[in-house]
Amino acid sequence: MMRSVNRRSLRGAVALLGGLLLAAPAAEAQAPATDPAVQGGITLLDEWIRARMEYSGLPGLVIGIVHDQEVVWLKAYGMASLDPPRPMTEDAIFRIASHSKLFTAISVLRLRDAGALRLDDPVTDHLPWFDIRNRHPEARPLTVRHLLTHTGGLPRESAHPAWTDFEFPGADAVRATVADQETTYATETKWKYSNLGFTLAGMVAEAAGGVAFEDLVADGIAGPLGMDSTTVGPVPESQLDRLATGYTRRMPNGRRDILPFVDAHAFDPATGLSSTAPDMLRFLMWQMRVRDRRSEEVLAANTLLEMQRVHWLQSDWESGWGLGFSVRHTDDRDLVGHGGSYPGYRTQTQLSPKEKVGVVVFTNGGDGNPGRFVDKAFEWVAPHLAASAKEEEERVFAAEWERYLGVYRNRWGDTSVLRLGDELAILSPLSEDPQSSKGLLRPTGEPHTFRLESDGYGAHGELVRFELDDSGAVVRVYVGVNYSGKVR
Repeated sequence: MMRSVNRRSLRGAVALLGGLLLAAPAAEAQAPATDPAVQGGITLLDEWIRARMEYSGLPGLVIGIVHDQEVVWLKAYGMASLDPPRPMTEDAIFRIASHSKLFTAISVLRLRDAGALRLDDPVTDHLPWFDIRNRHPEARPLTVRHLLTHTGGLPRESAHPAWTDFEFPGADAVRATVADQETTYATETKWKYSNLGFTLAGMVAEAAGGVAFEDLVADGIAGPLGMDSTTVGPVPESQLDRLATGYTRRMPNGRRDILPFVDAHAFDPATGLSSTAPDMLRFLMWQMRVRDRRSEEVLAANTLLEMQRVHWLQSDWESGWGLGFSVRHTDDRDLVGHGGSYPGYRTQTQLSPKEKVGVVVFTNGGDGNPGRFVDKAFEWVAPHLAASAKEEEERVFAAEWERYLGVYRNRWGDTSVLRLGDELAILSPLSEDPQSSKGLLRPTGEPHTFRLESDGYGAHGELVRFELDDSGAVVRVYVGVNYSGKVR
């Protein structure tokens, strides 16, 4: 792994991107949860976390919840160190482990957008020394895309028992031993999580950008987003006093042992970053700004959306993988993010794009299970945040819209335009479930013209235009290019 500082190539790539770097909001600007339902959900979650920690003996935990660009809750529990005793703080530093893969994937996509590489490049185009034994030579060559989606059929690790002896290899050791390993599956046939794959992705980024991995992260992501406590490799000496001590899981005798700081070396792109909850809340807010096209910091909106859509769908159709990001589907929401497990630390960060709610949970125990706390935050708090935001949106049913209400008909069926509360809606009254065909009509500013907003199959996103006769009566509605005549 390169450790020298060489920023010239990256700066050239950034210039090609032409991204607009905007000041990131301060994650510490915690907004009070004034909505009673939101506050009730937070109070319930707070008490539940306290009780769970008390009975599980978990050393410490930090949780943060963000709604769009506001941090609505950030709290630390327990101890950052048991001996000597040191209370946990909201800005404590944790090893965030496999969260590192998000920063690696973003670095690769930045270079892709700058023209320095392509996702379908064979890995050997950038790493000519990569000569793993291929059990399936008939399959497509291993590409950069395969690395980012865990579909390359690679072993989970390099030829080193790093998770057992806590001694991760350097780049020279990875290069020297990869020929002793073999692929497990043909490319694109089975999803298999691979730390080796993301180690290689980081090496590809270094080769394509001519810049050390830590500089790709610092200059391309952490610096522009104000993530001042997010670092690659050893934590800077000036920040060591904020590093939470990592502990093993609680053993049958109740004991927890301290785990020393473990440098991931060549595996930094897979698992080597450290960060804080406030920094990761900034990371979540950035994603929401870019997804909504309010900013082009670090990545273009289309690129982030590309990364967060499913590129590999698991057979249960409930989860999948984007480019670096995990994607999980539930009945209530879709979640994008990642988790991390490292000696002494368990962490998780998830975003619900629909609700514009993100949750971060960091723990410093090997049995921390942050997912249980993340899930409860989404169950008890996120719906109220989304509902509160919806109530704040001013929806006024304009009096002139009354003329559009009625039933429209063509050879295929009927279409009803209705007033539902303060919304102008359109649906098929002949459907078994008319609610499933419902769309909302949003005014465009053009006379008698609306934009169709729905989640269903069909013309959502297209224009809906009402045609009037010379007397001003509505006679027809166009949905896209097709039309229906008004019958009543």
